[in-house]
Amino acid sequence: MNSKSARIVFLFVILASSFNVLLSIELTADEEAWLEKANRYEKDGWIFVHIEGKPFERGFQHGYLLANELKEVLRINKFLAEWYTGEDFNFFVEHANKMFTSKIDEEFMQEMEGIAAGATKAGFEISLEEIIGWNGFTELFDYWWPTIVGEMPLKNEKCSAFIATGKYTKDGKIVMAHNSWTIYAAGQFFNIILDIKPEKGHQILMQSSPGLIESGTDYFVTDAGLIGTETTIGGYTGFDPEKTPEFNRVRKAMQYAQTIEEWVEIMKTDNNGAYANSWLLGDVNTGEIARFEQGLKYDSFEKTSDGYYSGENVASDLKIRNQECSGAGYSDIRTPMGARRVRWKQLLTENMGKIDNELAKEFLADHYDVYLQKENKCTRNICGHYDLDPMQYWPERLPFAPQGCVDGKVVDSSMAKNMQMWARWGCSCGTPFDAEKFIEEHQQYDWLEGYLEDRPAQQWAEFSAEE
Repeated sequence: MNSKSARIVFLFVILASSFNVLLSIELTADEEAWLEKANRYEKDGWIFVHIEGKPFERGFQHGYLLANELKEVLRINKFLAEWYTGEDFNFFVEHANKMFTSKIDEEFMQEMEGIAAGATKAGFEISLEEIIGWNGFTELFDYWWPTIVGEMPLKNEKCSAFIATGKYTKDGKIVMAHNSWTIYAAGQFFNIILDIKPEKGHQILMQSSPGLIESGTDYFVTDAGLIGTETTIGGYTGFDPEKTPEFNRVRKAMQYAQTIEEWVEIMKTDNNGAYANSWLLGDVNTGEIARFEQGLKYDSFEKTSDGYYSGENVASDLKIRNQECSGAGYSDIRTPMGARRVRWKQLLTENMGKIDNELAKEFLADHYDVYLQKENKCTRNICGHYDLDPMQYWPERLPFAPQGCVDGKVVDSSMAKNMQMWARWGCSCGTPFDAEKFIEEHQQYDWLEGYLEDRPAQQWAEFSAEE
């Protein structure tokens, strides 16, 4: 057996050993050649996938290598879509295609065609229309749907983050860290480290989920020397169905921007207002960092080579916060927004001149509650635990909700220049989540049986982009 054939057999064995065995269809010579350039391995709860080449072929690699996981993530999100809206997933697929298809760059459309073809060849039949719907699901579910029913988006705060440089860091260079907060059933498949080496543009190393052409959690490193992450702006409402979807704009920005300013300009072009974020960006070539906040009507940009920016799901820009948001919680330390804003300031100023990757990992695992002024695993932490919080101080939220922190990621300038990052799956602090035990103790969430997965404690793992 030659090395090429051995590689294809190895990839098939990986697919067959996954939790759902799919029966793949015989590959063509071209498809075998495409897969020869791809790679997949598992490490400490993460699945690393390297794809490269022309749009369709790298999409094919993606779909083929993650077909099992894509099947499962769609099974669960189809359930969640109907549970929370009363409409099935196909409803969102139909509207995503009506709104987005004409606005998606041809390159990314071809990549999504490849994802559908690759997954189908691996044994999970899925259409291009469904892939488009999945890529646009967050924008429709969280931003378009509330405009249809006349309600605020689902109340689930997302993510903690910081970026620092200059006198705040140990070596004067950039350090960036982020953890994702999400509904556990939806967020449990963002354990993909996706390494994309496109035929044109910059190589991207990012966290992602099966079937997405973007990150979704928005944590990335590019070989242009740009790094970035974000925290979603809470209490925000705004959506323009005539404009370009965020998933297309952000992928384009990651792949083609050479500078922070170019990245921001791509995001601002034909902005549909969906997935409104406080973006934290860094350029490891210059040591500069920036915060770019983007709503639908307003946006703001600030940059420094000596300071920090933090993210805690509340806008700093006064126009966005006061005119495009409600219930922001900026000064309310009973909420995770106000509490984390204060805690980030404490951590970053108290450790000025010391911040490095190891301290950043500690920050992401922080459980100090500034409201009760003690260590306390709850929502008011950098490492948020809704599932452990009775919510006696915040009655607007459900007690013991199965959501919160599901990961941690850290990078500094030195790692970014080598296209590397640190990542921890499960929770930034390492607290395990036992799905069966959780439902036994909180039977109000019994409707999630069969849809929640365990997340055992994992260690920090280092990942590098492939040549």
